[in-house]
Amino acid sequence: MSERPRRTSGRPPAGRTRAAGGARPPRPSSRPGPPGTIRLVGHRPRLRLFGVLLTLVMLVFTVRLLQVQAVDASTYAGKAHVNRYITVPLAAERGTVTDRDGVALATTVDAYDITADPYLFTPEQTEVPDAPAQAAELLSPILGVDEETLTERLSRGETRYVVLARQQSPQVWRQITDLKRALAEESTGGGVHVLSGVYSEEHAKRVYPNGRLAANVLGFVNARGEGGGGLEAMYEKTLAGEDGKITYAQSGGRQVPTAGEQEQPAVPGADVELTLDRDIQWAAQRAVEEQVEESEADSGYVIVQDVRTGELLAMASAPGYDPNDLSKADPSALGNPALQDAFEPGSTSKLMSMAAVLEEGAATPGTHVVVPNRLPRADRSFADDHDHPTLYLTLNGVLARSSNIGTILAAEQLGDTQAEANRVLHSYLRKFGLGQRTGLGFPGETPGILADPEDWNASQQYTIPFGQGLSVNAVQAASVYSTVANGGVRVAPSIVRGTTGADGTWRPAPEPERTRVVSEGTARTLAAMLESVVADDSGTGTTARIPGYRVAGKTGTANRVDPETGRYNGYTSSFAGFAPADQPRVTVYCAVQNPKKGSYHGSDVCGPVYQEVMKYTLKALRIPPSGTEPPRLPVTFDPGD
Repeated sequence: MSERPRRTSGRPPAGRTRAAGGARPPRPSSRPGPPGTIRLVGHRPRLRLFGVLLTLVMLVFTVRLLQVQAVDASTYAGKAHVNRYITVPLAAERGTVTDRDGVALATTVDAYDITADPYLFTPEQTEVPDAPAQAAELLSPILGVDEETLTERLSRGETRYVVLARQQSPQVWRQITDLKRALAEESTGGGVHVLSGVYSEEHAKRVYPNGRLAANVLGFVNARGEGGGGLEAMYEKTLAGEDGKITYAQSGGRQVPTAGEQEQPAVPGADVELTLDRDIQWAAQRAVEEQVEESEADSGYVIVQDVRTGELLAMASAPGYDPNDLSKADPSALGNPALQDAFEPGSTSKLMSMAAVLEEGAATPGTHVVVPNRLPRADRSFADDHDHPTLYLTLNGVLARSSNIGTILAAEQLGDTQAEANRVLHSYLRKFGLGQRTGLGFPGETPGILADPEDWNASQQYTIPFGQGLSVNAVQAASVYSTVANGGVRVAPSIVRGTTGADGTWRPAPEPERTRVVSEGTARTLAAMLESVVADDSGTGTTARIPGYRVAGKTGTANRVDPETGRYNGYTSSFAGFAPADQPRVTVYCAVQNPKKGSYHGSDVCGPVYQEVMKYTLKALRIPPSGTEPPRLPVTFDPGD
């Protein structure tokens, strides 16, 4: 019996893959093997499960993506835009107002308008039901605005933009930003808090570096940042410029710097240069304020004018106000009374009557005028300001001693009939600028009152020659004397020299209108007569003398119409004149309304003011003293000659 061969392993011999005869080798047994044997498990079921799960997830994302981008695309885009983008205005920087030397009279400083987006205070955005009230409670002590007002503004659902407070200082905005930062750090909602919708806009604050100085001329800017009076209102469009706007993305109340923005830049306003001289304005304002206070008067004005150019170097009024703090200002003082008040000028108006008489050849400075104590005319008797015996005055003496009766007698020589004389005098009054606005263009400026000669009543045709029965404003009155000082040519008053635009281009103001009123010879004669008022010891204007200078001037004391009752009550005291009389450069006019303490005569009330302001102006402009003595025209005549 043969021996069976031994099997050494259940595997085929190495290198053999099939059994003899080409048969496939048997599969490994699936039964558990001996300890230590590794069992192989199939991977295909796991792959199928993972593929199914991945397919389901991708299907969900695809459906949601289709819904957002196709079905609800416009809705979500709108919400994103509303919540993310905000448009706010960019305030233009207001132009500066300067005096003739470039000294700032009205300028701007950094300030902020505190604004808000009411939409961002809704419960949906803040998840706080009373966000407007909570925000108002935080902001009220900082802004100085009551909580009720702030709550109402923050609750306006119909708008995306409200102003909470205007022109706040940088310190105020810094307090708010610090508070917003603290709230954001405490917030758990991604930085959203009850102040997220509070913003700031740079909106420069208008300031007046010199306080009350020239406030009546400059005017003021109201709470909306618009000119509310004076030059600020007149030149609103020029000074204001054009506002711009900016649209930017925001998140949590802050601008997203990487999201881009669309900006329409603001165009700054132009600078306005005035004819005023700050120092002369200061001298004029100080003098009239002191006199109004000392005499317990209602008000007063001082005008300083360059006789050659018509430029106003000063236009001061009292009482005044500080445009930096309108809350303390008297509303009645916010205008420009030097242009708005119409008053009867009194004897300073006699210069125009004399101009007409001389120009028409009706008399000369030496013409004899017999002045009785009373002059019966129409239904009454006219008198001078004091009783006197019959006076024997020259026409020059009539002006020097300010005789009402002598002026009436002189004016009657202007025509063969009283009606004709009235028409001639009226024509000169008009040429001197009465009954019409000055051309300065100020809001509320009065043209004064000058009736047509046919409408002069029985009294007016005799009172108008000496300055009662007609009305002027202070600039008109000053312009009369500047016309005589300028050789008989009236130069329309001006107060703006020009503007400088945002592009740096200088644009001068239009040339003022020039009108020949009287001849140069007549003007020289009138100037010499006005010197007699000041230089002659019997003249009424001796208080206006200035050592070293020849001064031409005239006093005025007029019955005053009370603006409240429409009846005569009190007086208007005035003084008008120019210097140096031999080479005129400057006119100064002063008027004080209703002085109640001390004298009410123009020589006592306004003569010293004129002297103080004129002396300062001559020094400020470096005008040399006169080199000649004034002419000594006769004031009286001997009736026996």
